[in-house]
Amino acid sequence: MVPGYEAVIGLEVHVQLQTRSKMFCACRNATGSAPNSHTCPVCLGLPGALPVLNAEAVRMALALGVAIEAQIQPESTFYRKQYFYPDLPKGYQITQGPVALVEDGFLDIPGDARVRGKEGGVRIRVERAHLEEDAGKSHHDMDGRSSHVDLNRAGVPLLEIVGAPDLRSAQEASDYLKALHRLVVALGICDGNMEEGSFRCDANVSLRRVGEAAYGTRVEVKNLNSFRFVRQALDHEIARHGALLERGQAVQMETRGWDASLGETRGQRTKEAAMDYRYFPEPDLLPLRIDPAEIEWARRALPELPERRVQRWREAYALGLEEAQTLAQSPAFAAYFETVAEKSGSGRGAAAWMLGEVSRTLNDRGLGIEAFPLAPEALAELVRLVETRVLGFGAAKDQVFPAMLAGEGSAESILVQKGLAQVSDQNVIEAAVAQVLAANPGPVAQIRAGKESLKGFLVGQVLKAGQGKLDAKRVNEVLSEALAKDRT
Repeated sequence: MVPGYEAVIGLEVHVQLQTRSKMFCACRNATGSAPNSHTCPVCLGLPGALPVLNAEAVRMALALGVAIEAQIQPESTFYRKQYFYPDLPKGYQITQGPVALVEDGFLDIPGDARVRGKEGGVRIRVERAHLEEDAGKSHHDMDGRSSHVDLNRAGVPLLEIVGAPDLRSAQEASDYLKALHRLVVALGICDGNMEEGSFRCDANVSLRRVGEAAYGTRVEVKNLNSFRFVRQALDHEIARHGALLERGQAVQMETRGWDASLGETRGQRTKEAAMDYRYFPEPDLLPLRIDPAEIEWARRALPELPERRVQRWREAYALGLEEAQTLAQSPAFAAYFETVAEKSGSGRGAAAWMLGEVSRTLNDRGLGIEAFPLAPEALAELVRLVETRVLGFGAAKDQVFPAMLAGEGSAESILVQKGLAQVSDQNVIEAAVAQVLAANPGPVAQIRAGKESLKGFLVGQVLKAGQGKLDAKRVNEVLSEALAKDRT
């Protein structure tokens, strides 16, 4: 960043809604099917075919609106946005016009103290969220000689969420996007699959002098489909703008794409002026009118929102912000954690297993928590045995947990079968400590001389002598007592 300048970032996020049918027709809203197998005269734009608005898409937009405490407009209209792409069969996109269904909401995020100069959360305004239909998808052959168009996605319901230019760093942009992702998944309106494009964003970024109200020249970075790419692309753009300004050169208004293989953005097209899409009202759709009772119904139907859940967990279980946010990544993951925490009696222990071994297993096997082979009550039993020091963590992680995944029984039955019960007997631990101290006079002498870091070595030797069955906490305590006596 050039000294004296600040970044100004706004995100436009496209959320593919999880309705059963498309936005204006009865075709299935589904991925993974044979190309062009979910199409009809309406989504193909054939003459005489008339659109009918999907009421479920409206309900989902209302859910988001009340969740971000936005203004729900009592009347909004649909417009035709004219442009000509091969994957847009009608030659126009139906979208909401100057007035959107949802306007003037907000999301709270932690805030980047490095650029703001102070700790604390910041409120990011959401200017609007409007309903529209998606385009089809183009597939280009590797030889560069031909392209194919799949129109299964044409007409799929989208909610475009336009954030205000209130973000000041790539980190804040990533945090905002993650908060929005958690929200739409928790509301059940989007599956959040960024790789398949059901949650994707475009980023607008510019630099301006600190204290100035006017914005600098804006560049749009298109189709960012991961949180990591958002951070990397914006960091790259901020550095690129800064280098140009430092050399006294102007930033060109343009659209750029992110090249992950090169780690840089690349120019796609210049923008001399705003594109003229020749908007005009959609003649085949009536204005969308919302009754106050519908808004109240949407408000009553809201689940516990992710940020409220995160705060509750932090207070109840003394979790860090990032830990709690990761646990709230999806309703299913959050519900699994809640059950493990409740049944085991240890929120922190449950969090450690969910963020550690459970997440590692899911990643290795390519599974979601819904397909995890252990019931939450079964994992809770393992957590409880570790937290009550009946079973050592090492034995739990390396022997009991894998055996449970393999279907060998409950945590307690495996513990008994394998003879892994943890030993907390004072006499047994004292004997093991005495044996290790006698066998390691060198390290003991160095500890007496002040080299405390060697204590970990002795703890490891005691645990090894006890074949991993000794209570590690009691070993530490007994060893500390024995070394203190040696010093006197």
